[in-house]
Amino acid sequence: MTVTVSATLAVNEALNEKRRQGVRVLPLGFGEAGLPVHPTMRQQLTAGNGVNAYGPVAGSAGLREAAAGYWERRGLPTDPAMVIAGPGSKPLLYSLLLELGGDTAIAAPSWVSYAAQSRLVGQHPIMVPTAIGQGGIPQPDLLHTAVVDARGQGRTVNAVVVTPPDNPTGTVADVETVRRLAEVARELDLVIISDEIYRDLVHPVEEGQKQVEVHSPAEFAPERTVISTGLSKNLALGGWRLGVLRLPDSKIGHRLRGGLLGVASEIWSSPAAPVQEAASHAFTEPVELRDHIDRSRRLHGLVARKVSRVFAEAGAAVETPSAAFYLYPDFAPLREQLASLHGITTGPELTDLLLHRFGMGVLPAVEFGESPAALRMRVATSLLYGDTEEQRYTALSATDPLALPWIRAHLDRLGEVLDALLGKVPSKVIPQPEGVVTTVAG
Repeated sequence: MTVTVSATLAVNEALNEKRRQGVRVLPLGFGEAGLPVHPTMRQQLTAGNGVNAYGPVAGSAGLREAAAGYWERRGLPTDPAMVIAGPGSKPLLYSLLLELGGDTAIAAPSWVSYAAQSRLVGQHPIMVPTAIGQGGIPQPDLLHTAVVDARGQGRTVNAVVVTPPDNPTGTVADVETVRRLAEVARELDLVIISDEIYRDLVHPVEEGQKQVEVHSPAEFAPERTVISTGLSKNLALGGWRLGVLRLPDSKIGHRLRGGLLGVASEIWSSPAAPVQEAASHAFTEPVELRDHIDRSRRLHGLVARKVSRVFAEAGAAVETPSAAFYLYPDFAPLREQLASLHGITTGPELTDLLLHRFGMGVLPAVEFGESPAALRMRVATSLLYGDTEEQRYTALSATDPLALPWIRAHLDRLGEVLDALLGKVPSKVIPQPEGVVTTVAG
């Protein structure tokens, strides 16, 4: 089969090319955490740079024990022997889908790689819609119907993928939705793959508001839930490539463990040893790293909520994000206006226009498993914090990061682009280097 570059990586490369051409860009497409490496993690990586042996396929004993402690502190007792580490969540997920076999049910919308990896291993993913505000969890009743129908057609369906908190919507499903999902999975004998990479990035709430809580399906179906996490989001260490799986201590989990270790031994042998050493320290959650994550949660929340308000003021429908650094505005209320002004009738047409005319990088809903007709888009806010390490540290520590000049400039630019898109202000074309042109409000 033909495999194309992941949409998130592709849009990032497209924006980098526009920068090289001298175009002013709005980097809202790439889901990178956008924050600097904490000094403690730099020190830990340096300290482990002499560790050069392959090590155990499942990961070092120290890393697996530390990861088990991480889950233990979240109410999920974990045997270190049931933890497997790998070079990032992506290869772990791919190996899990390969080992499970059959087809997999996946939330729509959901992270672009779930369906893509499902197809890579020869599956036919079953896309099941989520409810508004319940991102990352397929509607349980629809899941039941979809799996029963697929099996009635002779298909084998073995698993369902969920994401609490969610990418792309930035929302967190409530406890009853997760509980019902677990009940359906048990009834239909599905393995639940719960990608909890954003679990530590629930936004703090303002005084008087109720704090959002993340509930793992492992609370309600512990015997069949596999959890994945890593350090790429909470500590912004995506480039270090380290992920961990928590397998259930059950017949299902022990069967999966043997197969996963076999796959891992033939693909990556073991994760990078110095990174494992540093990750072992991170999963113990020392106070300085907890403080760093707390400040990042606050920054993500302030910026994502402000960006969601800008979209809402423009007329888009958008659920206020409560975790991570994403939002998922819907331009359906503006469909007639967009068709009249630009001839736009699909999501890809809308996001292409935003990219090529305004230098604004976002991803259409079709990339997340929805119809091309949907005018929804995934907006990632985490690259607005600054272009330099100094700016990003300043954003983390600022009392009011929204007032920082570089963040304020991005927010103002977003308002200008949306106003120009919707014909609220005139637009003008400004020549750029090498013959490139871009349209800006003015």
